[in-house]
Amino acid sequence: MVAPGVNFAPSPARPLNRTRADLAAALRELARKRNAIILAHNYQVPELQEVADFVGDSLGLSYQAAKTKADVILFCGVHFMAETAKIINPAKDVIAYINCSAAVKAQADIICTSGNADDVVRAAPRDQHILFVPDQNLGAWVMERTRREMDLWQGTCYVHVEFTARSINRIREEFPDAPVVAHPECTYAVRMLADEVCSTEKMVAFCKNSPAKEVIVVTEAGMLHRLKKEIPGKTFIPGPTENCFCGECRYMKKNTLEKAYDALLNMEPEIFLLESIRKRAELPILRMLELGK
Repeated sequence: MVAPGVNFAPSPARPLNRTRADLAAALRELARKRNAIILAHNYQVPELQEVADFVGDSLGLSYQAAKTKADVILFCGVHFMAETAKIINPAKDVIAYINCSAAVKAQADIICTSGNADDVVRAAPRDQHILFVPDQNLGAWVMERTRREMDLWQGTCYVHVEFTARSINRIREEFPDAPVVAHPECTYAVRMLADEVCSTEKMVAFCKNSPAKEVIVVTEAGMLHRLKKEIPGKTFIPGPTENCFCGECRYMKKNTLEKAYDALLNMEPEIFLLESIRKRAELPILRMLELGK
């Protein structure tokens, strides 16, 4: 399966018994031949973040997907993120290894992420009732900030609800001078203990601007790789769950360097959407992107 108009010699099979650096280089070369862009979420494993053209949160990745000139998008994230890329790039091949599905987006009026949820809710007409889907903790946080009453879908991120007030109090006792920055999908009790609550993209700015030399980061553990890379002079402490320092998403961590190479080599699994669903789902995404301009 090849993107229309792209011609190249057959690609070699994945390098066997080679170093990780060799495999990473082979993936980059394959991306060049495919005219592919590699997008990686902040929660991906470090090796995938290192080979990606762009690393960011779901909002940032949406913007990158919208403006890419590449023929192929290799999306290292979870399925709904790759679907978003396909919705706004119907003529491009979107390859993904396995918030809300395209079918749910098709029922929405506008899409938001943790990075722009405040702006989206504030922009909604005051006389319009809002149903906020799918994360109730993010929705509750937005209600607190906007003073806008909403009905909240009773869904949560299974990783962020593993952080508890007790576990965060425990780590604060161990590092009393370290501020706590937490994701808004954490529970209310954890958010109340945090010095800053924000999306992963805004965590980077907070950690850069904070005078503290140590920061406790309460979100999926993959975020620490980007923070350490971009802010090497500081120490980042993973927020613990009740039982361990193991706040990892099993879905995000399904992606590996080997699987990314194989996906781009074989051009599968590819995202396919019914055009009727894609068209309905496109409008709320375009409204979100337009709001951010």
